[in-house]
Amino acid sequence: MNNDLSWMLDRALEVPEARHALLVSADGLLMARSREVGRDDADTVAAAMSGMQSLSRTLSGFSGGDDMKWRQTLVEFDGGWVFLISAGAGAYLAVSASLDVDMADITFRMQQLVGQLGKAMTSPPRQSSGIPS
Repeated sequence: MNNDLSWMLDRALEVPEARHALLVSADGLLMARSREVGRDDADTVAAAMSGMQSLSRTLSGFSGGDDMKWRQTLVEFDGGWVFLISAGAGAYLAVSASLDVDMADITFRMQQLVGQLGKAMTSPPRQSSGIPS
């Protein structure tokens, strides 16, 4: 897991009623988690999210055609929502929230975060200049 990205996930939780956030690889591995999610729970949810996005992509034909591109999966429970969106090549952002969350606000914040995560995940690691600090 890349702890350097975890602080970024906490930014998605600045939306009132947002609960947890995970960054998941397409094969179900946990890449980062917001601080309130325990490691064991995050690993379990990461695997489930991978399956959920795979199932969602499979349903494209049912939603109107085989060339339909998956954008988002939304699951409603008695006490809240789970949002899942693409976060770049082979990565997915999942956020949970209460039923009272502003859905437009949380999805907008998730899209912003995906843009920031994409830059962070594709930036090369800093190299030492050889100059002592």
